[in-house]
Amino acid sequence: MKLSITAFACLVLGSSAFVPNLSPTFTTYSGLNAVSRKDSYDVTLLSGDGIGPEISEATKEVIGALSERFGFKINLNDALIGGVAIDEKNDPFPEESLQQCLASDSVLLACIGGYKWDNNPRELRPESGLLKMRKEMGLFANLRPAKVLPQLIEASTLKREVVEGVDVMVVRELTGDVYFGTPKGIDVVDGQRVGYNNMIYSESEIERIARVAGDVASKRDGKLCSVDKANVLDVSQLWRDVVTDVITKDFKDVELSHMYVDNAAMQLIRWPKQFDTIVCGNIFGDILSDEASMLVGSLGMLPSASIGESGPGVFEPCHGSAPDIAGEDKANPLAMILSAAMMLRYDLDRPDEAQLLEDAVEAVLDKGLRTADIKQEGDGCKLVGCKEMGEVVAEIVSTLNVKESIAA
Repeated sequence: MKLSITAFACLVLGSSAFVPNLSPTFTTYSGLNAVSRKDSYDVTLLSGDGIGPEISEATKEVIGALSERFGFKINLNDALIGGVAIDEKNDPFPEESLQQCLASDSVLLACIGGYKWDNNPRELRPESGLLKMRKEMGLFANLRPAKVLPQLIEASTLKREVVEGVDVMVVRELTGDVYFGTPKGIDVVDGQRVGYNNMIYSESEIERIARVAGDVASKRDGKLCSVDKANVLDVSQLWRDVVTDVITKDFKDVELSHMYVDNAAMQLIRWPKQFDTIVCGNIFGDILSDEASMLVGSLGMLPSASIGESGPGVFEPCHGSAPDIAGEDKANPLAMILSAAMMLRYDLDRPDEAQLLEDAVEAVLDKGLRTADIKQEGDGCKLVGCKEMGEVVAEIVSTLNVKESIAA
């Protein structure tokens, strides 16, 4: 497609006739819990590829110990996604998997991908199954915590006094912004290529992610920092206005602040303890959530959650499928166990049991057990495999002292 500069400008760069393709108006977000607290839950387990089956087995044992101790059931029902789904169904996320997920109370995902499928056509790559799942399930919000555990402070590349006590939650909008805005493309203008994207948000898109962030912040320490670039970008000014309206009207117990994205990137490294919950758009959240994850020192310790306006969320570790160590009992299951804790807190309305799982993970680290990814030379800790780590966490879950509210 060849355009003159004038025609291109009218099309993309400022004509009053230019009307972007807006997303539909979204319904009001109703809250983080997909289901009310009950005695039995149906959860779809997507073990996926690589180390996925190993960390899934370890997590199943921990969940079994938790539910047995406190008198409720979590029925884990297997389904296919990723490379294993391609091999068995020639589809990275088969329709039957989608329908099972939609009918569940929640979804627990291990990891997908591997060298075996890297050269497949794009529609037959494991990652396409993940994108399909997010789209079909309407997963618009990503929650990624970055909590520095005292037992692993030395694994961080930052100084102890900087990262000790850090506990940050990044809430990222997943389905809008410059990644999905239209028009977009690469055209030839007066003999040279011009690339363009559209950074766009509708009011309803901002409102629903603001409600997620307000909900999350109200369940944490009540501080929310909204990140934007409102001093330069019109879309960020709308972002700031809408977030302010939502939080001040509907989350009066939440202390709201605003920060430009460049300053936020600096402050996350300079003094991360100033943050509790951060909310940002897709591209800013993509960058800042990865930056925040490095405060911790290992992806093997980081859970995440993707949630929609209603229905089940998807809870998964941040790490990949690590096909190079698959089947060798070297994987770290703790991020998936912590993902199960997020599922209990945000989807299944069992925050006390979620806290117990998180406490059990810290307790196993206190015992000096380490998988290879968090083992440091000369730390005096015992190197264990995935299976043993899961077994010990399950034992701790069965015996750890708990608050009366759980035991009752």
